[in-house]
Amino acid sequence: MYRGKSITELRELLDKEELTSEELFDKAKKLAYAFQEDYNSFVTIMDDYKIKRRSDSLIKGIPYALKDNFSTNGILTTSSSNILKDYVPVYDATIYKKLRKAGGVLVGKTVLDELAMGGTGTTAHTGVVKNPWNKTCMTGGSSAGSAAAVALGIVPFSIGSDTGDSIRKPASFCGVVGYKPTYGLISRYGLFAFASSLDHVGVLSRNVKDSAIVTDIIKGKDINDMVTINYDKNLVESLDNDIKGKKLFYIKEICDKSQYTDKDTLKVLDDFYKLLDKCRELGFIVEEVSIDKALLEAVYPTYMTISCAEATSNNSNLTGIQFGPRGEGNSVEEIMFDARTKGFSELIKRRFVLGSYILQKENQEKLFLNACRVRRLIVDKMNELFKDYDGMILPASGGGAPSFDDSSEKLSSKYLLLENHLAIGNFGGFPSITIPFTFSNDMPVGVNITGRVKDDDLVLNMANKIESVTGYKDIYSKVGDIDV
Repeated sequence: MYRGKSITELRELLDKEELTSEELFDKAKKLAYAFQEDYNSFVTIMDDYKIKRRSDSLIKGIPYALKDNFSTNGILTTSSSNILKDYVPVYDATIYKKLRKAGGVLVGKTVLDELAMGGTGTTAHTGVVKNPWNKTCMTGGSSAGSAAAVALGIVPFSIGSDTGDSIRKPASFCGVVGYKPTYGLISRYGLFAFASSLDHVGVLSRNVKDSAIVTDIIKGKDINDMVTINYDKNLVESLDNDIKGKKLFYIKEICDKSQYTDKDTLKVLDDFYKLLDKCRELGFIVEEVSIDKALLEAVYPTYMTISCAEATSNNSNLTGIQFGPRGEGNSVEEIMFDARTKGFSELIKRRFVLGSYILQKENQEKLFLNACRVRRLIVDKMNELFKDYDGMILPASGGGAPSFDDSSEKLSSKYLLLENHLAIGNFGGFPSITIPFTFSNDMPVGVNITGRVKDDDLVLNMANKIESVTGYKDIYSKVGDIDV
């Protein structure tokens, strides 16, 4: 049996020579093809087995998936956008180089929301990504295919990017672990930039240890990414450290049940408070804190303002001249206008229009710079709390993945705090991880732990301890009853 096995379990099979790396790749590839029509996890599935044999890494010979906004030399890399549908890079992202050097075997490039902008998994040029637990539901995004591939048991881990919650929210909706490390811990060289001050590279897996194993391999300074940092702590070795006396806080204004009416949300919060009791039994100190609600309500508009402005700038090269199918017209301006009109979805065009408006000279002070000031207020408040606490714990979402035709009241403004707080981790570059902790309406829901910058070892340590009492470690959707 291959499907659903962890890195550690696959490593043992390889070391005992019960399976070869070629056989693992073949099994993963067969699963990828078997699920592709129903779930649409992949833009490209690799047919050729390629491995770097000179490696003693734990992931040597183990299959994985890579989000399709990471540059891979000679392999189609579309960022799930029509304007890049035929783009084949001539260089490799640093993370792809590191995984290949470690002997990881790429199974495929995964579908994302177009240009990584979006949280639904519905805007890719190749179609909608469907949730492995229920095909009528979203996966979340933008790392939709990466989360689905892990949740289906196709690969033990995948690589994603996270600008607002793009690893951690689909992890919650798909019942897997999603880890966004400290800003700069993993190089972004070769990642197609969305919003550079918010973009992080991270890992999706089915348990905390696997995320730690992969991060130990791919972390570190990169001369091609000036924000990267050296990080010498061994994350795997830190997983079992004693957590007695470590302090966690949750935010009253987000978790107060009296403000919600949705049964799904109330069930999630009931289970969240039960989990907090289990955390206390483990030795954590868990306390409630209060934060100015106006500051929390500013998270989403601040994120949209900054991310749209940076995205407009970062993607200004997608003109149909340097990249993409050549547009029609009698001038450079007409060619660019035609190419971008045809090449982008309506959502992307709206974000670019909004970003352009925000960046106009007369609007920069009022909109962009004010958003940056609010971001600083939010980060300062978090850093103030992190002087007294080791981490923040909150539900990653107010319920299971929404259905594609969901028009429930959870889309109303009073639920925005619960659904959008994960962006705080991007504002401050804080390490942040989501792990599955309950089910609601037969759909998984995650809990999120966020900690101090560069305290990735502690965040993973705390998450590992909490994972041990959730009862949802190493879960995956057994839909289709397929194994190879």
